[in-house]
Amino acid sequence: MDARLNAFASPLTGKIVKHLASAGRVLQESSVPESTMELVRLRASQINGCGFCTDMHTKEALAAGEAVQRLLLVSAWREATVFTEAERAALELAEEGTRIADAAGGVPDDVWANAAKHFTEDELLALVANIALINAFNRMNVIIQQPAGDYVAGSLG
Repeated sequence: MDARLNAFASPLTGKIVKHLASAGRVLQESSVPESTMELVRLRASQINGCGFCTDMHTKEALAAGEAVQRLLLVSAWREATVFTEAERAALELAEEGTRIADAAGGVPDDVWANAAKHFTEDELLALVANIALINAFNRMNVIIQQPAGDYVAGSLG
């Protein structure tokens, strides 16, 4: 399968992708553990059916030392015992923030309150930005049908 277009080919789309990637790098300054941020990116990508981002964030997490078992259980995090309470709160926020169209009123107050038990305001903002950013990348890749499977960890960043 070939992508419908190359997101890096034109000056305009190349700039857009470059700036989105720069925003992602800023999130690395957050005190939210990078493993939590990768789990959030992976879960949103699974929900959105973005094969490219699912491939990418699985490989990035593995390269950073994440356990295979935890990655295999991200889609079933509610039933899995391998995630901390903070990670579970971040995954729940990611799901609700990704599926905002499914619930009138957006992210429920109880989901936000649970996340706020585990993260500071700055960390919550970083998580929200991370969720928004991965959803933007997911939508771009799904629309252009970016193929999955060939990503090499560290190659974009």
